[in-house]
Amino acid sequence: MRRKTEEDRQVETVNNLELTDKSVYPDEDVLKGVLGRSYSAYRALLELFDRNGMHSEWRYYMDGKAWLCKVQKKKRTIVWMSAWKGFMQATMYIPAKYVEDIYALPIQDDTKEQIRTTKNVGKSQPCTFEIRNQKVLKDFDTVMQYKIQAT
Repeated sequence: MRRKTEEDRQVETVNNLELTDKSVYPDEDVLKGVLGRSYSAYRALLELFDRNGMHSEWRYYMDGKAWLCKVQKKKRTIVWMSAWKGFMQATMYIPAKYVEDIYALPIQDDTKEQIRTTKNVGKSQPCTFEIRNQKVLKDFDTVMQYKIQAT
């Protein structure tokens, strides 16, 4: 089976982004409809944020023409989320000087490889997770704890 390339992921991004209507706030009913079976994993993710003293806020961003969820601890942004058909995408931006530390974390090799093959955004490395089920939350939490403590 062929590995997904960055180009493949960009094509998927263009095709699957949801919540682009500024007039439709992403409340629970809207998110249930978009996420489908992965909605329970999204709820588990919100519980993870709560346990870590974080809060989330949905806002429509004109530059991306979509609703994004910013997750903060105190006033510091830790995670950005966007809704896709069938899953929630959660991204943490790690400053370049800390990226090597991510590869030393106890996370799955395929997670490390996905991070490695993602293009930098400015001076940061995006660590993107597709929240389709709760299995990915362990690696997500490990990277999130690192971001909270180290950066």
